[in-house]
Parts: sequence; C-alpha cells; structure tokens
Amino acid sequence: MIMEKALLTFLFADLAGFTALTETHGDDDAADVVARFYDLVRTSLVGEARLIKTIGDAVMIVANQPSSAVSTALRLFAAVRAETGFPAVRAGLHSGPAVERSGDYFGATVNLAARVTAYARSDQILCTESVAESIRGLDAVVIHSAGITSFKNVEQPVALFEIEDAQRHATHHEIDPVCRMALDSETTPAQLPFRDRLYHFCSFACAQKFAQNPESYVKN
Repeated sequence: MIMEKALLTFLFADLAGFTALTETHGDDDAADVVARFYDLVRTSLVGEARLIKTIGDAVMIVANQPSSAVSTALRLFAAVRAETGFPAVRAGLHSGPAVERSGDYFGATVNLAARVTAYARSDQILCTESVAESIRGLDAVVIHSAGITSFKNVEQPVALFEIEDAQRHATHHEIDPVCRMALDSETTPAQLPFRDRLYHFCSFACAQKFAQNPESYVKN
C-alpha cells in the first residue's frame, strides 16, 4: 500500500517546566493551566493552521503554509504572555513530507519538529532551515541563527533558527526558577540574589524553596 505524503509545516508547543509547576502548585492548578493553554491555542490558530491533538501539556498543530504556522506560534506566545501567573511556552517548527492516517500525522518531519521543541528554552520559538527560508520575507518576524545541533536518531546535524515577533516591545520578562512561571520582574512579590543574579518568584513559597537549595534550580 502506497502512502501519500504532503508537504506540511508542523508546530509543537508545550508548557516549559510543567512538571515543576505541578509539584509546586498542585494537580488542580496544573489542570486548570493546561485547560487554559488549550483555549489559548484554539484562539491563536491563523489561516489554515489546525490543532491536530493535545498531548498532556503539549499541542501539535499542522499548516499547509509555513507562514500560517509561524503566525500561529507568535500569536500563541503573545496570548500566553498576556496571561497573569502563567508558565512560559516553548515551540518548535519543521516543514517537510508527512503521512496522514485517521486525522494524525507520522514521519521524520513530525519527529524532528518534536525534537526541536524539546530543545527550545522557555519563551523561545525555534525552527529548522526549511521553515526559516520560507518566512524570510515576512515583515512581522525577526530570525536569528541558533546554531547547529545534533539530535538522537537524526543522521545529519540540524541548523536551527530563533523566531521573534518584530513588533514585540521590550518587556521585563523573568522565569521563576522553581515553578517555571513567566513573570514581570517589576511586579513579582519576591526576589532573591544568588551568585551574580537576582531571581524573581511568583510567591514567597517558591522563594523559600529556592533559598533552601538554590543549586538544584540554577544551571551552572
């Protein structure tokens, strides 16, 4: 049986540090955050981009055009940043052929898009060269090289690029190192210095956990 393959762009996005958030704020709060995240995803779809499935705290989106997938990612990130007390999101995109079966998609393109997402940092959108080359003419985006990375079970090293919203204004953006929640540094209720940096926290409870063992939350 010959499987038909279409050229598509896949976007994965998930809540960075969701496990940490669950452990810090509890299962009920975590479930509420995921439900709200799904709502934000659905209202952020642009053009022919469509939500294929939800996977825990992650979503898989597919679009016929790379520009629709990128615009969806930018719109989703803007929506998440506008939420109060919400964890940061990370996303990855890759374009290529894929096999569709029963409303789901399979293949190396899908797998690589997921790997790129897992590699991204909090509040970061990464894409492969196939996506970057397709959107270089868009005025709404700024593209930066993010280096070349090797992924497990991917034969060749992959060139990665970071996508940013060209219209995004400078913000005082911080990530709580304990629960990984996105914060505005000018309004956080607690801050603690460690080494040569000031860390911001969503609550005094997170600040207390950090103070007890800061090395477990800070990468060298």
